Amino acid sequence: MTTERVPTGIPGFDKLVQGGFPKGSAVLLSGTPGTGKTLFALQYLYNGATKSKERGAYVSFEENRQELLEQASQFGWDLEKLEKEGLLSIITVTPDSIGRSTAKEILELIQEHKVQRLVIDSLTTLAVNVPTREGPSEVSGYSMANFLYRFLGTVKKMDTTTLLISQASDEGVLASDTVSAFVSTGVVHITFESLGSQYSRSLLVRKMRRTRNDEDIHPLEISAKGLVVHSIQ
Repeated sequence: MTTERVPTGIPGFDKLVQGGFPKGSAVLLSGTPGTGKTLFALQYLYNGATKSKERGAYVSFEENRQELLEQASQFGWDLEKLEKEGLLSIITVTPDSIGRSTAKEILELIQEHKVQRLVIDSLTTLAVNVPTREGPSEVSGYSMANFLYRFLGTVKKMDTTTLLISQASDEGVLASDTVSAFVSTGVVHITFESLGSQYSRSLLVRKMRRTRNDEDIHPLEISAKGLVVHSIQ
């Protein structure tokens, strides 16, 4: 049975995952600050809207709307134009305003706008701050995993292909909550290292279910038109 793919449109990336993410999957995008995670996510949504007319949504608990618009404009991506065309929704929520209904409101947004590509930045912030009987500061690993499984399970049933941004630690831990990587369909990890006076980014597909993914580490460049994944050959 052939798995339907959702191409990111990022040069050099899709061939690493047999043409794109499995449709309806939830992929963890992990990396330390400054690696290009937000750029990857914006490029994924922009390409989906402009090349495939697929509706996208960026739900951010980390960056404000203006920061996202400015970052995208550096590469010629007019997100406001896509919003007016009904192809993109940008929702920003501060952590202290996350409530019991926040996850439900995201699901309602997906259904109402028929969102096909979703970015959540970050899932950890949502899971940690959703109020529980114990309070958001005391969310256990079990309750977080339970929340993530239920939330992502509902999203997958909507055939929405989701990118979950997460901060990785310098010690190599893929996600700060240690849970996201296990509930995700796939994991894409970006690193940013200094080589003397030079800096180098690289990308690795750690796992991708229903996919014979490339397992090599690839150089990652931020070009004038966005991210480019280079071949190592």
